[in-house]
Amino acid sequence: MIFLTALPLFWIMISASRGGHWGAWMPSSISAFEGTCVSIPCRFDFPDELRPAVVHGVWYFNSPYPKNYPPVVFKSRTQVVHESFQGRSRLLGDLGLRNCTLLLSNLSPELGGKYYFRGDLGGYNQYTFSEHSVLDIIKVVAGTEVEVSCTVPDNCPELHPELSWLGHEGLGEPAVLGRLREDEGTWVQVSLLHFVPTREANGYRLGCQASFPNTTLQFEGYASLDVKYPPVIVEMNSSVEAIEGSHVSLLCGADSNPPPLLTWMRDGTVLREAVTESLSLELDEVTPAEDGVYACLAENAYGQDNRTVGLSVMYAPWKPTVNGTVVAVEGETVSILCSTQSNPDPILTIFKEKQILATVIYESELQLELPAVMPEDDGEYWCVAENQYGQRATAFNLSVEFAPVILLESHCAAARDTVQCLCVVKANPEPSVAFELPSRNVTVNETEREFVYSERSGLLLTSILTLRGQAQAPPRVICSSHNLYGTKSLELPFQGTHRLMWAKIGPVGAVVAFAILIAIVCYITQTRRKKNVTESPSFSAGDDPPVLFSSDFRISGVPEKYESERRLGSERRLLGLRGEPPELDLSYSHSDLGKRPTKDSYTLTEELAEYAEIRVK
Repeated sequence: MIFLTALPLFWIMISASRGGHWGAWMPSSISAFEGTCVSIPCRFDFPDELRPAVVHGVWYFNSPYPKNYPPVVFKSRTQVVHESFQGRSRLLGDLGLRNCTLLLSNLSPELGGKYYFRGDLGGYNQYTFSEHSVLDIIKVVAGTEVEVSCTVPDNCPELHPELSWLGHEGLGEPAVLGRLREDEGTWVQVSLLHFVPTREANGYRLGCQASFPNTTLQFEGYASLDVKYPPVIVEMNSSVEAIEGSHVSLLCGADSNPPPLLTWMRDGTVLREAVTESLSLELDEVTPAEDGVYACLAENAYGQDNRTVGLSVMYAPWKPTVNGTVVAVEGETVSILCSTQSNPDPILTIFKEKQILATVIYESELQLELPAVMPEDDGEYWCVAENQYGQRATAFNLSVEFAPVILLESHCAAARDTVQCLCVVKANPEPSVAFELPSRNVTVNETEREFVYSERSGLLLTSILTLRGQAQAPPRVICSSHNLYGTKSLELPFQGTHRLMWAKIGPVGAVVAFAILIAIVCYITQTRRKKNVTESPSFSAGDDPPVLFSSDFRISGVPEKYESERRLGSERRLLGLRGEPPELDLSYSHSDLGKRPTKDSYTLTEELAEYAEIRVK
C-alpha cells in the first residue's frame, strides 16, 4: 500500500497586493500521520475601508456555507465546536493580524477532508473564502510498504533548495524526484522515501531538511510515525497452582497500536474485559470448581492474539463414594467401586478390621473384587482417600447371606435335676430355631419364650432350652435352624457324661469308690517308700509321706442349700445365661396332659454333675 504525503516544513508566502479585496491563501492539500497533529497555514485579507474594531473567524469542515450547518471546527466568538473536534482544534494565528493558521491534534481518519475559513468583522461584514485546504490522514500499517514525500516550494530561479532526510536510518534510501509544477502554476521540489514500517518504528521521529547552496538558509520539518499493528500478548502467567481458599491473580499484557481490547474468558464465558494494555483477573478464595484453563484475548482493528494459562486448584480428597454390591449371597462374586475427587490424585485404600484388602496410588478410583464371598467376608469395610492436603474416609457394610450353620459349641449339659441345651447358629438373614425331642414327640420353637431364651449378636443366634427333671435319663435333643437359603439340623451331644455317672451311683456308692481310691493311693505310697529305703541309705524315716487332698470339699457348717445354689450359679455362667432361664417340666408326655406325675416318677440328682464332687456328711 503506497501513500503520497506532504510534510509541511515551511510556508513562504509571496503576498501580492490585491488592493484590499476579500481573499485568503492556504495550501490546497496537506498530509499528516494518524494520531499526530497538523498545522494548516492560513492568511486572509479584507477591504481596508472596513476597519473593524475586532476581527473574528470560523473554520468549517467539508462545506463553506453556514446555511448547510457544516460541523464547526473552531469559532472565536463562542468556542463552541462540533463534538468531533472537541479538545482537538486550536487557532495558532492572530486574527487581528489577518493570520488564521489552524492546529488540529490527535488526528483520526474521520478528520480527513476539506477545511474552509470564514471571516467575521461584525454585522454584515462576513465572508466565507472559497479557498480551502484538503487534509489527508496517513495510516501506516506495520508490514505494509509506505511512501513518504517531502515537498518544498521552488519558485525562486536564483535559489533552488536541496532536500535531505533526517533520522531515516534503517528505513530505506530516499529518491529525489526533482522539480515539479503544481496545478496553480507554482513549482515545488519533491523527495520520496519508501520503507516497510515495523511495530518498533511506531513513534519514530522522521525529518526532512531543505537547504539553499551558498547561503545559510536551512529549514527542517519533522513528523512522528504512527505505525498501526495488531496486538501481541507480551506478558502472562505461566501455569498457576493454588491451594483451595487462597487468592489468585492472573495477569495479561499486550502490545498494539491502537491499544487492544483485552478479554479474560473461561469455557466461552467472558469474565472481564477492558480497552487497556494490561488487564488482571482476580480470583478470591478459589474453589475446585475454578480449576481449569483461562484464555486472554487481545484484539484491535488490525488483528488479534490469544494465550491460555492453566489454573490448578489443590485440595484434599472429597468424602469417598461407594458404588457396588453391598448385599450378596454366599459364593457370589462381589465388585465394589470406591471413588473420590482431589488434586493431586489421592492414595486410595480399602481395608477391613485393619487389614488392607486393596490399594492404588494417585488414582481417583479403586475397585475391590471378591470372587466368591464367604460368611467371613461379612462386616464393615472402610475406604480411605489421602493426599498431602488431607484425608477422608467412608465406611460401608457388606452383608453376605447364607444358609444356617450350627456351630460345634452347641451341646447339652446336665446339672442336678436340670438339663440345659445350647444351640449356636450362624446365618444371614436371621434364622428360626427349634428344639426337637424325638422320644417325647415334642418340638419347642424359639417363639415360645416361656421355655427358650434366644439372643442375637451379629451373625450368631444363641438359643438355650432348659429341661427340668431329666438329669438321670436325659432325652435326645435335636437343634434345627432354617432361613430362606436352607435348613440345618444337629443332634446336640451331652458334655460331662462321667458326671452323670456320679449322679447315678448315689451317695453310698460314692463313699465306697472314694475309700477304694484312698486305699490304692496308700498302697502305692508304701511301695515307693520301701523301694526308696532299699535303694538310698540317706532316706530318713522321719520324712512326711505324701498326702492326697480332695480338690473340692464342703466346709463344715455351711448349709447344704447354700452349696447347691453356688454350684447352680456356676453352671449358669458356663452356659452364658442372663438372669433366670425359663424351665420346661417334661416329666410327663403330651399324652399325659392333665395328669399330675407321682412323687416317685423320676429320681432327681442331689449334686451338680458339673463338679464331680462327692458329698461327705
